[in-house]
Amino acid sequence: MKNLIRENRKKSNYTQEDLSQLLRVSRQTIISLEKNKYKPSLVLAHKLAQLFECTIEDLFIFEGDENIE
Repeated sequence: MKNLIRENRKKSNYTQEDLSQLLRVSRQTIISLEKNKYKPSLVLAHKLAQLFECTIEDLFIFEGDENIE
């Protein structure tokens, strides 16, 4: 699963630290999310979508065997 967190963060002029404070997670969590090394909980994905004013589907791109066929 890929995500567009970094792109949305930069478009919103947030630093990783800003985003971590807004979401009440560590900066390391933001770094891991942006590097696609961590899959967020549904709650965190929802918070990110709310913050960026988009849908979860706009932020997270499912690939290959992750999709329901």
